Amino acid sequence: MARILIIDDDPPLRRALRTSFAARGHDVVEAATGEAGVVEVADHGPDLVVLDLGLPDIDGAEVLERIRGFSEVPIIVLTAADAQAQKVRALDAGADDYVTKPFDPAELLARIRASLRRTTGFRSDQAVIERGAVRIDLARKILTVDDDVVGLTKTEWRLLELLATNPSRLLTHQYLLQTVWGPEYGTESNYLRTFVGQLRKKLRDDAARPTFIATEPGIGYRWIAADGG
Repeated sequence: MARILIIDDDPPLRRALRTSFAARGHDVVEAATGEAGVVEVADHGPDLVVLDLGLPDIDGAEVLERIRGFSEVPIIVLTAADAQAQKVRALDAGADDYVTKPFDPAELLARIRASLRRTTGFRSDQAVIERGAVRIDLARKILTVDDDVVGLTKTEWRLLELLATNPSRLLTHQYLLQTVWGPEYGTESNYLRTFVGQLRKKLRDDAARPTFIATEPGIGYRWIAADGG
């Protein structure tokens, strides 16, 4: 059970989401404007936020930036299907994931579960991530596959670390480039393709049916959680 805040100016949609979330045991709070949503997060600290980017008072990306100024609450944005630039902007502003309109309620619920798992499933003192034959020792910076130590470059390790410690979170090309390579980068997606390809090979991951690194075409990459989320 989680406390979910819906920030959306569409009453029928809010009603439908409330019904769906409440049926699964969640406590639901609503805000019809971005300003009210920011205040609700500040005053009552929900476990997760579902945010529509098309709000009547302030831009959804601004809502994201303001919330991120004081909270790391998971945020899933609802956005128009053809607005890829808007999706990227929202993710770079701090969204954890997005769902395009019109959307399948089951998909939204799956994204919510994945985001909630991410916030509770990884702790700062969890120094080792293990999945099947793969073991990532974050403290010692060692990757082993089938008990064999796999050599990684400094850049490969930083990219692996960033992905693996953010399970289920969609990380954009720009975010990964600027975090791993530096703030002067942002459009060199060919770098990412090359290094992600190298990581997949070393993890023995199949790009067509990935176990570890999933591609969101044109947007970024996400580390697949242990239960597939």
